[in-house]
Amino acid sequence: MIDHLSVNVGNLDRSKAFYEKALAPLGYAAIMSFDDAVGLGVPPKPDFWLVASGALATVHVAFRADSRAMVDAFHRAALAAGGRDNGAPGLRPHYHPNYYGAFVLDLDGHNVEAVCHAPA
Repeated sequence: MIDHLSVNVGNLDRSKAFYEKALAPLGYAAIMSFDDAVGLGVPPKPDFWLVASGALATVHVAFRADSRAMVDAFHRAALAAGGRDNGAPGLRPHYHPNYYGAFVLDLDGHNVEAVCHAPA
């Protein structure tokens, strides 16, 4: 289990606005902030941190969704917030028969996914 994850971003305010919109369908919100970092998560605990940095390294992060509808909503919200499609919502049976995911590239090129492992 992942306790928390941090990603470097080029513009903290811009990335915060993107992730607040993209992750709202999954129940995420900005919970804690510092001068150079913002912690998002499902209240009360932040588990996804955005850290202002000039040195960017792309990452892949997958957020767990409770339903396929939540995956679909994440994908729509992320695109509306300025993300780029990197894999439309759908089954990925090469992972396992019930793996339903959607992928977007965030504003810094990070591959962000929402995934539901439950059967339809």
